[in-house]
Amino acid sequence: MLHINDLTFHIEGKRIFDAATAGIPTGHKVGLVGRNGAGKSTLLKLITGDLNPDDGSITMTRGARVGYVAQEAPGGDKSLIDWVLDADTERAALLAEAETATDAHRIADIQVRLTDIDAHSAPARAATILSGLGFDHAGQQRACREYSGGWRMRVALAAVLFLEPEILLLDEPTNYLDLEGTLWLESYLKSYPHTVLIVSHDRDLLNSVPGAILHLERGKLTLYSGGYDDFEETRREKQRLELKLKKKQDEDRRRIQAFIDRFKAKATKAKQAQSRVKALAKMQPIAAQMEDRVVPFLLPNPEKMLASPLLRMENASAGYEPGKPILSGLNLRLDQDDRIALLGQNGNGKSTFAKLLAGRLAPLTGHVYGANRVTVGYFAQHQLDDLNPQSTPYDYMVKLMPEATEAQKRTKLGTFGFSADKADTKCSHLSGGEKARLLLALTAFHAPHLLILDEPTNHLDIDSREALIHALAEYEGAVILISHDRHLVEATADRLWIVKGGTVSVYDGDMDSYRAELLSERGAGPRGASQSSDAGDGRADRSAQRRASAQKRQQLAPLKKTMQDAEKRVEKLTAELAKLDASLGDPALYADPQKAQKITLERGLVAKALIAAEENWMTATAAFEEAEKTQDDAVA
Repeated sequence: MLHINDLTFHIEGKRIFDAATAGIPTGHKVGLVGRNGAGKSTLLKLITGDLNPDDGSITMTRGARVGYVAQEAPGGDKSLIDWVLDADTERAALLAEAETATDAHRIADIQVRLTDIDAHSAPARAATILSGLGFDHAGQQRACREYSGGWRMRVALAAVLFLEPEILLLDEPTNYLDLEGTLWLESYLKSYPHTVLIVSHDRDLLNSVPGAILHLERGKLTLYSGGYDDFEETRREKQRLELKLKKKQDEDRRRIQAFIDRFKAKATKAKQAQSRVKALAKMQPIAAQMEDRVVPFLLPNPEKMLASPLLRMENASAGYEPGKPILSGLNLRLDQDDRIALLGQNGNGKSTFAKLLAGRLAPLTGHVYGANRVTVGYFAQHQLDDLNPQSTPYDYMVKLMPEATEAQKRTKLGTFGFSADKADTKCSHLSGGEKARLLLALTAFHAPHLLILDEPTNHLDIDSREALIHALAEYEGAVILISHDRHLVEATADRLWIVKGGTVSVYDGDMDSYRAELLSERGAGPRGASQSSDAGDGRADRSAQRRASAQKRQQLAPLKKTMQDAEKRVEKLTAELAKLDASLGDPALYADPQKAQKITLERGLVAKALIAAEENWMTATAAFEEAEKTQDDAVA
């Protein structure tokens, strides 16, 4: 049992926890969620003892080991596999003592204990975990210092998983993982045998692994049963109920106060008025909900749409040295309305391919047609470090909009969530999420035909990720997406390309088939148990699934496009109607009767068109859903 009791903690005078209380039963998996800056990482440090509470306490089962990924990435000449094995200090000490022990009784005790902790299977378990996180056998033998910081943080995560602590604390564990590593970790944690408290903004991970969500808001902790979607629905219902109760209470308070004001001076009613004064004093007001709104992302659409294909590759290859291609045999086509996610583990060439599409790399051989006419916005995580720490978001707008007025520059920043104070804040003082917003604003500033987004959500909370999904849905250009966030991929991409084996090809399956394929290759579970008992049959089944999925998408594509076009038409007319309503709601308009009459007539035409568009949308949606159901029934 992990119990947080009346926890109070301040940082630089700001109250982070205010008598917060929560209990996590032994063996439960819980997702810890809250807005950026709410104190989630601080809570983990309070649990580990790295920080001490100002008041209250945190208790846990006696003797329980707490596992937490170290902030320092491992380095040095030690191999990855040895570094992970040495994390189990008891095992390492017992093995060292077994080499020198001479007393028969002590030797027997050592061997019994080694058996108890399953020491002899440890190398296989460590290798399985490292493999799941993306290190092949050769990579596991390499020295830690040969890897970049992100890859070394994977090793630190592997070491904590290998130890199997009774209380496992994970703080954004997927930030250093690719999609493949994230899918493996999700499967691993589902079968982890002990208590897990995980901080994450990955919606799929929070829906799949935890059985409860611990919500941190305004210094208080509230435990909700179920995954993240269940938490959201329960919380919305709770908010609706509270709002309803508050409205009723406000009405009662107004009625009572009106009675008091009217009759407090009349002798015949003084007694009744006084009793209502007491009733009003006893009525504890229900706090108004203070919902933190997420500012939407507004991605400007290309001013002039280009005919498809935007880009076409013929026998192209890409790399950094002549004669040494990283990718070759590229024969692909990118259309102006494509939403494509790139699959493939880190190191296979996804970033190289993105640079080729962005025009930052010329093809070593072959051709990339259309590159000279396409404007590209390229977002890459490493560019966050390239932001000038002494510059402000406003400074960047000054460079991009030299002829614009100050108001125009600040308005542009406001569309990406930078208020007046944040616009003048140096980049060195911006949070990771704010830097990501700034980089997205700079990436999309020139309204590109193609957006290439390489891990755009690492520093964004769940609500900001949803805002990005909505922005990408409204954006009319093409999108290439590289992300470990499965929810983002599934909500945004309608095509999958896989970077594997030195080339890029169309992937015929969906994310579920890719996940099954990946886990079959890597294995998952605390002891590295395979997810498939018959690999050959599994491959055959997956091939059939991919063929069926591809055929289904091809047959449904025309109906889906009709449905999506109809939906876009409804959204466009709805926006036009809202704009006209706003104009008609302006009293100044009626100073010009002719203009007012013109807008009124226009509003009537748009409203009529909207009704027709909605009917078309419903008809198209029904046709698509019926065709989809018919295909599913046929397969079943």
